[in-house]
Amino acid sequence: MSMKNYIKAARLRTLPLSVSGIIVGAFLGLNESFLKVSSTLLDTTIYVGRKNILESSIFWLAILTTIGFQVLSNFANDYGDGVKGTDNKREGEARMVASGAITPKQMKNAMIVIGVVTTIIALLLIYVSFGKDNFLYSVIFFGLGIASIVAAIKYTVGKSAYGYSGFGDVFVFIFFGLLAVVGTYFLYTKQLNFTIFLPAITVGLLSTAVLNLNNMRDRENDAMSGKNTLVVKMGAESAKMYHYFLIIVSFIVALLYTVIKFKSPYQFLFVIAYIPLLKHLFFVYKNKEEALLDGELKKVALSTFLFSILFGLGQIL
Repeated sequence: MSMKNYIKAARLRTLPLSVSGIIVGAFLGLNESFLKVSSTLLDTTIYVGRKNILESSIFWLAILTTIGFQVLSNFANDYGDGVKGTDNKREGEARMVASGAITPKQMKNAMIVIGVVTTIIALLLIYVSFGKDNFLYSVIFFGLGIASIVAAIKYTVGKSAYGYSGFGDVFVFIFFGLLAVVGTYFLYTKQLNFTIFLPAITVGLLSTAVLNLNNMRDRENDAMSGKNTLVVKMGAESAKMYHYFLIIVSFIVALLYTVIKFKSPYQFLFVIAYIPLLKHLFFVYKNKEEALLDGELKKVALSTFLFSILFGLGQIL
């Protein structure tokens, strides 16, 4: 079996979106840690902050763990939709199981391999973050890791797949937004505060917007295949309104966090990421042919990735 087919099934274009929450959480976590340093060391602290986010083992292990979960989710999605016939007439790029390029058994085996490797990396991340002295934290994060694996698989696999009953949006919001940002932040700081949930909500809403856009594109095919996504349930026009809500509220929440935590004008750098998103909203508003939304997926995903970088940099500049 060609490795190219597994790479296609991994859907590499989804990976920048999946790590966006990790980037935001890492920047905020490192920044919070450095704020504890004396103000007389401020210049040195900022320099170390810029340097350490790329040298931090926690950061890279969290990135690898998240990529593993995302690839597992994509494999499971390809498998689940393929065996159920959902992908037979879908728009966009061909899926590997539905096209016959990868058999269901081969995809199952690939899911097992990715699941095992990701679990090992997650365990290493937990050990590096908490060591031997925070056993309770280790148990909690191990449980979250198992929950992430189960959620990734159950999205489209099995008779009770929640992606087929309109709960996919909840999964994306929680795991790509709240868990990714807040969880990564906690790995660094070993503490929580109310304000950290605001950027987590922003990333969650933007990630959900990508899923909603995907479901808007596939609405007719999903309806015929019995995949009752939230878009199928609410209809095309309501799905557009929901899409506007996701992106506009994500901006408001990010702005709220910046005002509450204001220290420097650089914190408003993230606004740049919303320029292409504004153009995107106008495209969605005018769109009459849902298949054309496929080209907008990359725009929203990369804008979310850009947001994470600009938002993070704004915290340390």
